[in-house]
Amino acid sequence: MLGFSALVAGSFSLGGLMANMISPTAFSAVRFLLAAALLGSAVAAMSRPEKGGIRRAGAAPWRYLVLGGLLAAYFVLMFEGLKTAEPVSAAAVFTLTPLMSAGFGWLLLGQRLTRRIAVALALGAAGAVWVIFRADLAALMRFQIGRGEAIYLAGCASHALYTPMVRKLNRGESPVVFSFGVLVAGLSILGVLGLDEIRVTDWTALPAIVWITLAYTALFATAVTFVLLQYAALRLPSSKVMAYTYLTPSWVALWEVALGKGVPPALTLVGVAGIVLALVLLLKDQEAPSPSSRSSSRSSAS
Repeated sequence: MLGFSALVAGSFSLGGLMANMISPTAFSAVRFLLAAALLGSAVAAMSRPEKGGIRRAGAAPWRYLVLGGLLAAYFVLMFEGLKTAEPVSAAAVFTLTPLMSAGFGWLLLGQRLTRRIAVALALGAAGAVWVIFRADLAALMRFQIGRGEAIYLAGCASHALYTPMVRKLNRGESPVVFSFGVLVAGLSILGVLGLDEIRVTDWTALPAIVWITLAYTALFATAVTFVLLQYAALRLPSSKVMAYTYLTPSWVALWEVALGKGVPPALTLVGVAGIVLALVLLLKDQEAPSPSSRSSSRSSAS
């Protein structure tokens, strides 16, 4: 999930450079197409070690339509919201995702939110917002919810629901195989709903930054992150999985520095420290018992 948050941050920085150059639906459809081709090649290459994983993946295909629809909705609504929402406001909305994911995890999987995790989520959200607004209290006070923010909030809800749904709907498929099925389903949905927008897009006239962003988002921010998210969602509670998204604003700040857009104020480090502390609290009970301790427990039970 550390890798997930860093790779996702890159799509925010690059996406901001080309948000108004192409239809969100058309861009997302091609992004899903390229990512599905990449993962499909990986699935084909590892088909023998999978020992039936691909055959299992064909069971109950409706599962992939549900998950693919959720992710397609998130990506399209994100770009649609950014047409009118300020990037800072949209990023602030994004920090609500872990809390929503915790709620969905409780409803769908019965995952309870302990007091420590609740404090950690709140601390992480506060730290993320502090970084997003670059330690500027006046900018924070000017935050307003408009139409674009409301649209993106619906997209974030789709993203938050996706995480517990992965665990609920997975039937033993590996993360790579399962991700491939989700991508194909999402591509099918986007292809049907966005056929007209895809058809009218002048692909040969698009600026180079669109293709650079498309290549990055398809490989790293879609194919790779899908696998990372599937892997984590099968092993961690939904609230903890999505809590790593609090790191995204900090990674975005580093991306902005790398792209020559200036160094954020030193006070933003206070927010980064809050995020790190939140993750420490969230990961505190994740250490697996050693083999010797498990043996001792079995002996005691005997």
